[in-house]
Amino acid sequence: MSVNAINNATQAYDATKTTTAKSTQSQSTDETKATTTEDVAVVYEKSDTATTTNAKIYKRDDATVERLLAESEKRAKSMRDLVQQMLTKQGKTFDDTTDIYALLREGKVQVDPETKAKAQKDVAADGYWGVEQTADRMVSFAKALSGGDVSKANDMIDAVKKGFEAAKKAWGGDLPDISKQTMDAAIKKLEGWRDGTDSSTEMSNATADALSTQAITKKLTE
Repeated sequence: MSVNAINNATQAYDATKTTTAKSTQSQSTDETKATTTEDVAVVYEKSDTATTTNAKIYKRDDATVERLLAESEKRAKSMRDLVQQMLTKQGKTFDDTTDIYALLREGKVQVDPETKAKAQKDVAADGYWGVEQTADRMVSFAKALSGGDVSKANDMIDAVKKGFEAAKKAWGGDLPDISKQTMDAAIKKLEGWRDGTDSSTEMSNATADALSTQAITKKLTE
C-alpha cells in the first residue's frame, strides 16, 4: 500500500472518529438536559408536598383536660365535705338530697370561724377560687379542648356564658359578684379567638361547676 493511501485512510478514520465523538457528546448533552429537567420537576413536587405537610394540625389535649377536671372535682369535693362537716356539727342531716346552695343562699347555715377563714383564703385575690386563678383555669381548659386552635374561641366564650347561666340556675338566683367578675375575666382572656369547637358542652359544664363551687366558698365568708 502506498504512503498516500495510508494517509488517506488515516484521515478518513480520524474524520469518522471526530464525527462519532461529536454525535456521542451531543447525545450526552441532550440526556443531561432531559435529566436536569426531570430533576427540577421532582424537586418541585417535593417542595409542594412539604408545604402541605407543614399545615398546622390541632389536636385536643386530653391529658390536660383530664388533669384540670380531676383537680377541679377534687377541690369542689373538698369544699362540699367541709360544708357537710359543718352541718353535721350543727346537728343537721346531710345526704344526696341536701340543697347546699339553698342553705347557704338563704343564710340557714351558721359558718364557724375555722371554715370562714379557709373560705376567705380560697377566694382571695391569690386564692384557688379567686377571680384570676379560676379564670385562668377556664382558659387553660378551653385551649386544651381546642388543641390550642385560637379560631375556636367563640364557641368557648359562648360556653363560658352558658356555664354562668347554668351556675345561676343551680344556685337558685343571682351568683355572688365574684362569679360575674370571673366570667368577665375569662371572656376577656379568650377574646380574639375565632370559630367553633365540638367541645363547648364540656366547657360549659366545667364553667358551671367552677362558678358554683366558687359561689359556695364566697358565701362561707359572709
